[in-house]
Amino acid sequence: MSTNILAFGEAMVEFNQRIDDPRYYLEGCGGDTSNLCIAAARQGASTGYISAVGDDHFGKKLLGLWQQEQVSTAHIDITPGVSSGVYFVTHDAQGHHFDYLRAGSAASRYTPAQLPLDAIAAARVLHLSGISLAISPDACDSGLAAMAHARQHGVLTSFDTNLRLRLWPLERARIKMEEAFRLCDICLPSWEDINTLTGLEDRDAIVDKLLSYGIRLVAFKLGQEGCYVATADERRMVAPHTVEAIDATGAGDCFGGAFIARIVAGDDPFTAARYANVAAALSTTGYGAVAPVPTATQVTQVLAHAGQ
Repeated sequence: MSTNILAFGEAMVEFNQRIDDPRYYLEGCGGDTSNLCIAAARQGASTGYISAVGDDHFGKKLLGLWQQEQVSTAHIDITPGVSSGVYFVTHDAQGHHFDYLRAGSAASRYTPAQLPLDAIAAARVLHLSGISLAISPDACDSGLAAMAHARQHGVLTSFDTNLRLRLWPLERARIKMEEAFRLCDICLPSWEDINTLTGLEDRDAIVDKLLSYGIRLVAFKLGQEGCYVATADERRMVAPHTVEAIDATGAGDCFGGAFIARIVAGDDPFTAARYANVAAALSTTGYGAVAPVPTATQVTQVLAHAGQ
């Protein structure tokens, strides 16, 4: 049976600092494209992950998480003698910060020869991010090859900019993300990422630039302002859902997973974005990238209470 939403990238075990007692860290799992798969699965979508993990404790933890969350592990390679990635989240007055132990990880060694081409061709959506391309040259080649293969077979491609300049220099990021934009149908940029990548300050000028690559749908994530959704025919701000946020880790990934799940389910982009705004907001009311991601029932209850 084919999977509706496939994502390619790297997942890692997460240690997230408690705000109320910074001496302690909560163990969890993260990784932007994995987070997206889990968020989409919690909304009822059929999802699967394409990646590699080490044959170690952390790799087994990640496999267990995906199985628990009903994310298919059929396309996860287990690489002996290589570690899985780990990262730490710390918090201060400026927000949350990330430190990674991922150099030489199993996912960073993934090559185009490992891609499950038949599964990609049978999916409805293939999702990647800037991090999927940034972790190594091999991973970058694999991600772009996966996008090209998806496009050849009429599969929608989704891309989240997720710019991490500690992983690669800006010049290379611009070149490789432009390649991805030209293979992309649905783009999920954030303000800081796309402003840095394009050098543009005007929201509509940025959307014009993205649409010029052939992108069909832009969901521009604007945090507490909500999001700006644009197609070739229409552009509209979609209002945020306001909550008392505790930890914004993974909120953008939750938005993307919920948004794509609702697009696959048949929603128009603006309805999907309203749903995704609520899901992302709810995900900030707990710690970590995965644990607080809401289910479809939780999101629909909020929407029903708001009369939407």
